[in-house]
Amino acid sequence: MPMQDDEFINRLRATFQVEAEEHLQAISSALLDLEKEPGSAQTAARIEHAYREAHSLKGAARAVDLRDIESICQAMEGAFSHWKQKALPPPPGAFDVLHRSLDLIRASARAVGSPASPAAQHQQRDLVHQLTAMQTAASSSPVNPPIDMPAHPPLPPTEPGPSAPPAEGARTESDRGGAPESVRISLAKLDARLLQAEDMLNVKALTARRAADLRALSEKIAGWWPQWARISSGVRSSRWLRQDSSPEMAGIAEFLEWNCDFIRSLEARLAALASQGQKDRYAVERRVDDLLEDSKKLVMLPFSSITGVFPRLVRDLCREQNKDADLLLQGQEVEIDKRILEEMKDALIHMLRNAVDHGVESPADRSTHNKPSRATIKITVSRVNGSKVEIAIADDGRGVDLERIRESAVRNRLLSSDDAAKLSDPETLPLVFQSDVSTSPVVTSVSGRGLGMAIVRAKAEKLGGRVSIESTPGQGTTLRITLPVTMATFRGVLVTAAAQTFVIPATSIERVVRVGTADIHTAENRETVSVNGQVLSVARLEAILQLAPSAAQKSQLSLTLIILQSGGARIACAVDDVLHEEEVLVKNFQKPLVRVRNIAAATILHSGKPVPILHVGDLIKSARVHGIPPALSAAPQNLRAAPQAPRILVVEDSITSRMLLKGVLESAGYQVKVAVDGMDAFTILREEHFDLVVSDVEMPRVNGFDLTARIRADKRLSELPVVLVTALESLEQRERGIDVGADAYLVKSSFDQNRLLDVIRRLI
Repeated sequence: MPMQDDEFINRLRATFQVEAEEHLQAISSALLDLEKEPGSAQTAARIEHAYREAHSLKGAARAVDLRDIESICQAMEGAFSHWKQKALPPPPGAFDVLHRSLDLIRASARAVGSPASPAAQHQQRDLVHQLTAMQTAASSSPVNPPIDMPAHPPLPPTEPGPSAPPAEGARTESDRGGAPESVRISLAKLDARLLQAEDMLNVKALTARRAADLRALSEKIAGWWPQWARISSGVRSSRWLRQDSSPEMAGIAEFLEWNCDFIRSLEARLAALASQGQKDRYAVERRVDDLLEDSKKLVMLPFSSITGVFPRLVRDLCREQNKDADLLLQGQEVEIDKRILEEMKDALIHMLRNAVDHGVESPADRSTHNKPSRATIKITVSRVNGSKVEIAIADDGRGVDLERIRESAVRNRLLSSDDAAKLSDPETLPLVFQSDVSTSPVVTSVSGRGLGMAIVRAKAEKLGGRVSIESTPGQGTTLRITLPVTMATFRGVLVTAAAQTFVIPATSIERVVRVGTADIHTAENRETVSVNGQVLSVARLEAILQLAPSAAQKSQLSLTLIILQSGGARIACAVDDVLHEEEVLVKNFQKPLVRVRNIAAATILHSGKPVPILHVGDLIKSARVHGIPPALSAAPQNLRAAPQAPRILVVEDSITSRMLLKGVLESAGYQVKVAVDGMDAFTILREEHFDLVVSDVEMPRVNGFDLTARIRADKRLSELPVVLVTALESLEQRERGIDVGADAYLVKSSFDQNRLLDVIRRLI
């Protein structure tokens, strides 16, 4: 019985977590609307809505004996009730407290069953105190003018009790208005059912193959009859067969007659089996297609299922940077495969961060350019056709700084200065999707590392999608992501290299060409080919994948080239052969193979053979390293001088912080020297060579800002990268870091040694 009680409590708490998230999302949306339009006609209704949601959440928390959550809900409910009764909108300072309360409730709900930490308990008491204090302050001196509050029916006197225990993790609910009942089922169970339905695609393919085999065999038997007709009359009229009356000859004649009847019977049987096999094929295909289509619908979710945090994200980012922006969401009802939404959520957050950080200007700057002080960021979702969906994120900000993009590409050795100068604006824009390319002059907690857009492109391409960008200086930027609606299958091209078979997504293949080996030229120690007047690098697939070349590749007088494109980059990939195109079923990797370089997933061909699905974005990156000509790759290793470890100067007045930084950097393979303040550091810099400086900001004699300014003013040191690691995280301090010329600005409160090392690797 105790075990049954425990199981019941666990199921009840799981149900509460789902219910709590719905209430929290509803309250958060109401708060964002209240803050955005404090004096609108909807203010009263929004306060009432938030009040009722807090009341319901309080009752649900009490039902599962979560007193900490209940106390916060009680305080929030009291605040909303006070504003409702006094006909007052929430004061501006209340919203931060309310949002922090929602965050704490959400964290507590997710950690149900674990004891609350002392810090969480202190935060809970502090928030309850602040919510209660707001009611008292508003009673004595109202901040905002009264608003008209319509009369509402009183809440029911009884608190909501616990729901009936869900069956195996499910909970049924009758929708209002007589709508059909719905049932909540664990997403893990839905995923399992969908995977089983997708596996039936292999059964569909095997059924088609067996039907084709039977048809081919029947046709082969049918080809026997002309041969038999050609010789049968001669055999029967043969003189030796008529004259020889021996038992052996009689047996041969009898066998020939039997053989003819047997073949006729076999042919009829095969024809019947082939006909039935074709009928079975059609029946299986129809049922599998229906099953898969219905199973896909089970995991199709509206786009709105992942946008709940977006308005709050934009609000918080704008407040951090003293900016104002409205987030508009259109097409949220469009349904997309849950797995695609989960994969793209982080990428979309990256895009929103970029829109606020890089695109949106300050209210003063916008007014200077005759723009509304509040910027607009719009996410639009629309169906392109039956199998594709487009997500567009647009802002009306400053647009992409193309000159900074070119400078960043040159600084990170992606382009030479001459090549960058030759790029047109449309040719420059796709560079934002390259790793390490950023328009931010300094690394912050929001952006500047040049990874965000590279992550967006990688996510989209992994899902078989594409990303494009449009930008007009002074008017804004639009990013478009085209994705499949579902993840189950896609069209793939089967190729061979090094005697192995691979699948390349058809959407990433521009064309397939065949050229003679004489058409391959060498330019700057790389093999190239001219296709339609454009010179492309040639990379051999087996070299990219670091496989031994096949004998067929070595003896070929011509090459089969697949023109691959990804994020604006193109290469000509040489393969042994292109087999055919077919629909393939995607089998994603599970832990620990979550991310495998050059391989996106796997599939099982109709023959039952497992085959890797190649990641085109990775192939293009790897081609720069491994796709070099064989003559160069075979260079003796002992002729290559071992590179010397870069030297870093650490400037820090705290001995603890100084030793921590020194240990982290030396463990990563760098040579490190330390200085106790900016004056000491500048003296060392004038005497010794260093590749980078890591400095604190607040130091005696010469602080980090002044040290950076001195470095930039010195002709010999002006190009030396400087990373500021500091506890000062205000926007003004970051802007000062930019002004004096720092290359990166990392905050100690969120110090992550991996992030520091990533920044250093990018700058050196």
